[in-house]
Amino acid sequence: MQELTFDLPDQHATEELARRLAGAARPGDAILLSGVLGAGKSVFSRAFLRAACGDPDMEVPSPTYTLVQSYDAPAGGIAHFDLWRLAGPEGLHELGWDDACEGIVLVEWPDRLGALAPADALRITLSVTGEETRGARIAGWEGRPVWAGLAAGRPA
Repeated sequence: MQELTFDLPDQHATEELARRLAGAARPGDAILLSGVLGAGKSVFSRAFLRAACGDPDMEVPSPTYTLVQSYDAPAGGIAHFDLWRLAGPEGLHELGWDDACEGIVLVEWPDRLGALAPADALRITLSVTGEETRGARIAGWEGRPVWAGLAAGRPA
């Protein structure tokens, strides 16, 4: 699997990357966000969801305590999972994982998915590289037009 890496000099760059990928997401897609606390997963998620739903001012609460938040977007349903509080994949079925996978799933802390992690997912790892700077490693979706743009060095 190919991997791309990007320097994200500020929060705006993280948001631009999220908006770009939101425009390419379609039902059946899984976007898996990894990274330490403070790496920008929530920033990415908010920008992704606002772009996918076509509402730049939409309220996007963190699903840290509810574990999942659902959204209606023009492309179909989106389920935003935050699995930080889970030890493993047990209980995901009760949260509606199977039905959610028919739409777009955006997952923070995807290591908790175990064997339920879709093999064809877009995997994004965010890292803290400085006080305001972040890094992104992206793997998946190699055959899509958005990948060619990203590979050519156009993350936003």
